[in-house]
This record gives sequence, structure tokens and C-alpha cells, in this order.
Amino acid sequence: MARWRPGSTGRLQQAAIELFTENGYDATTVADIAARAGVTERTFFRHYGDKREVLFAGQYVFESGFVEAIADAPAGTPVMGLASRALDAGCRALREARSQEQARARHAIVEHHDALREREQLKLAALSRAVAGAMTARGIADLTARLAGDVVVSVFSTAFARWIAPGAPADLIALQRETLAELTRLVGTNSG
Repeated sequence: MARWRPGSTGRLQQAAIELFTENGYDATTVADIAARAGVTERTFFRHYGDKREVLFAGQYVFESGFVEAIADAPAGTPVMGLASRALDAGCRALREARSQEQARARHAIVEHHDALREREQLKLAALSRAVAGAMTARGIADLTARLAGDVVVSVFSTAFARWIAPGAPADLIALQRETLAELTRLVGTNSG
């Protein structure tokens, strides 16, 4: 087996998703993943701490897309404009990281395992805090920033769920924008 084959990370992720889908998360071992990817277990552990990390790799790159979009926005951009920019950037980052089909498969694996679902929720909570932190760094009041962080995560999660549904359109950004527009309409509705 070659020691340093190019593309090990992508092959490990693909092998893990295939094996988790075929055999279940608990029944799949690191040795199984490494063998399917054509690398050694040692190579696996150079990239990931454990098999769970294969599913959550890139979390910080994904999160930084949201945060950088807020930080790089022109001065005076309103809060919802910052949220929209962050969502666009986050959706682009996700599309670059995995295909719609890979996202569906990963989601199915996570949804069928309690510990993975919990980890996913922690990831989304961290994203909300990061967005709120980026907003407060721009001088936005804490309450507004926290609400904006939660809105970004809610809109993203809803758009993502729509994107991975069977027969869904392939344009995640368009789905995210529709979701944000619907939320804006909902908030603007006079409930009096």
C-alpha cells in the first residue's frame, strides 16, 4: 500500500460514507475505512482523530465562511444584510466541500445515530455563536447579534433540509435565499 497517495482525505471521507451507509456507523471500523480508501490506518489517523471526525471534518472552514462574510461586509451593512452575506458564503462553502448526494448520505448517517445527531447540534450551536461573535465585533448589540446568529442557523438548517430532500433543486443558495425571504415575510406579518 502506498504511503502517501494523493487525495487521501477525500477518499477516506467517501469510503467512510459508503461503509456507514452499507454497514451502519457502529459496525464500521477505522480499519474498514482505511482499507476501502486504499490507505493504512496510520494514514487515517494522520487526518482524523476517530471515525466520527470523518463526518465532521471541515467544520471550521465552513464556519469561517460565515464569519469572514460578516467581517468583510461594507461598513453600514444592516444586520439582515450581514446574515444574508453569511448564508451565501456558508452555502458556497458547503457546495464546494460536498455534493448534494454526499450531503444527503452524510445527513442520513448522522440522523440515524444519537451521538452523531448530538454532535451535529453542537456544531450548529457553535456556528450560531460564531456568527453572533462576528456581528458583535462589528458593533452590533449583543441581543441583536445573538438573535441574528440563531436566525442564520435556522435559515441554513431549513434550506439544507430542503436541499437534501429527494428531487430537490441543486441550487442551495437559491433555496437559502427563498427561506430567508419567507422568514422575512413571516416576521413582517402583522399578527395583531
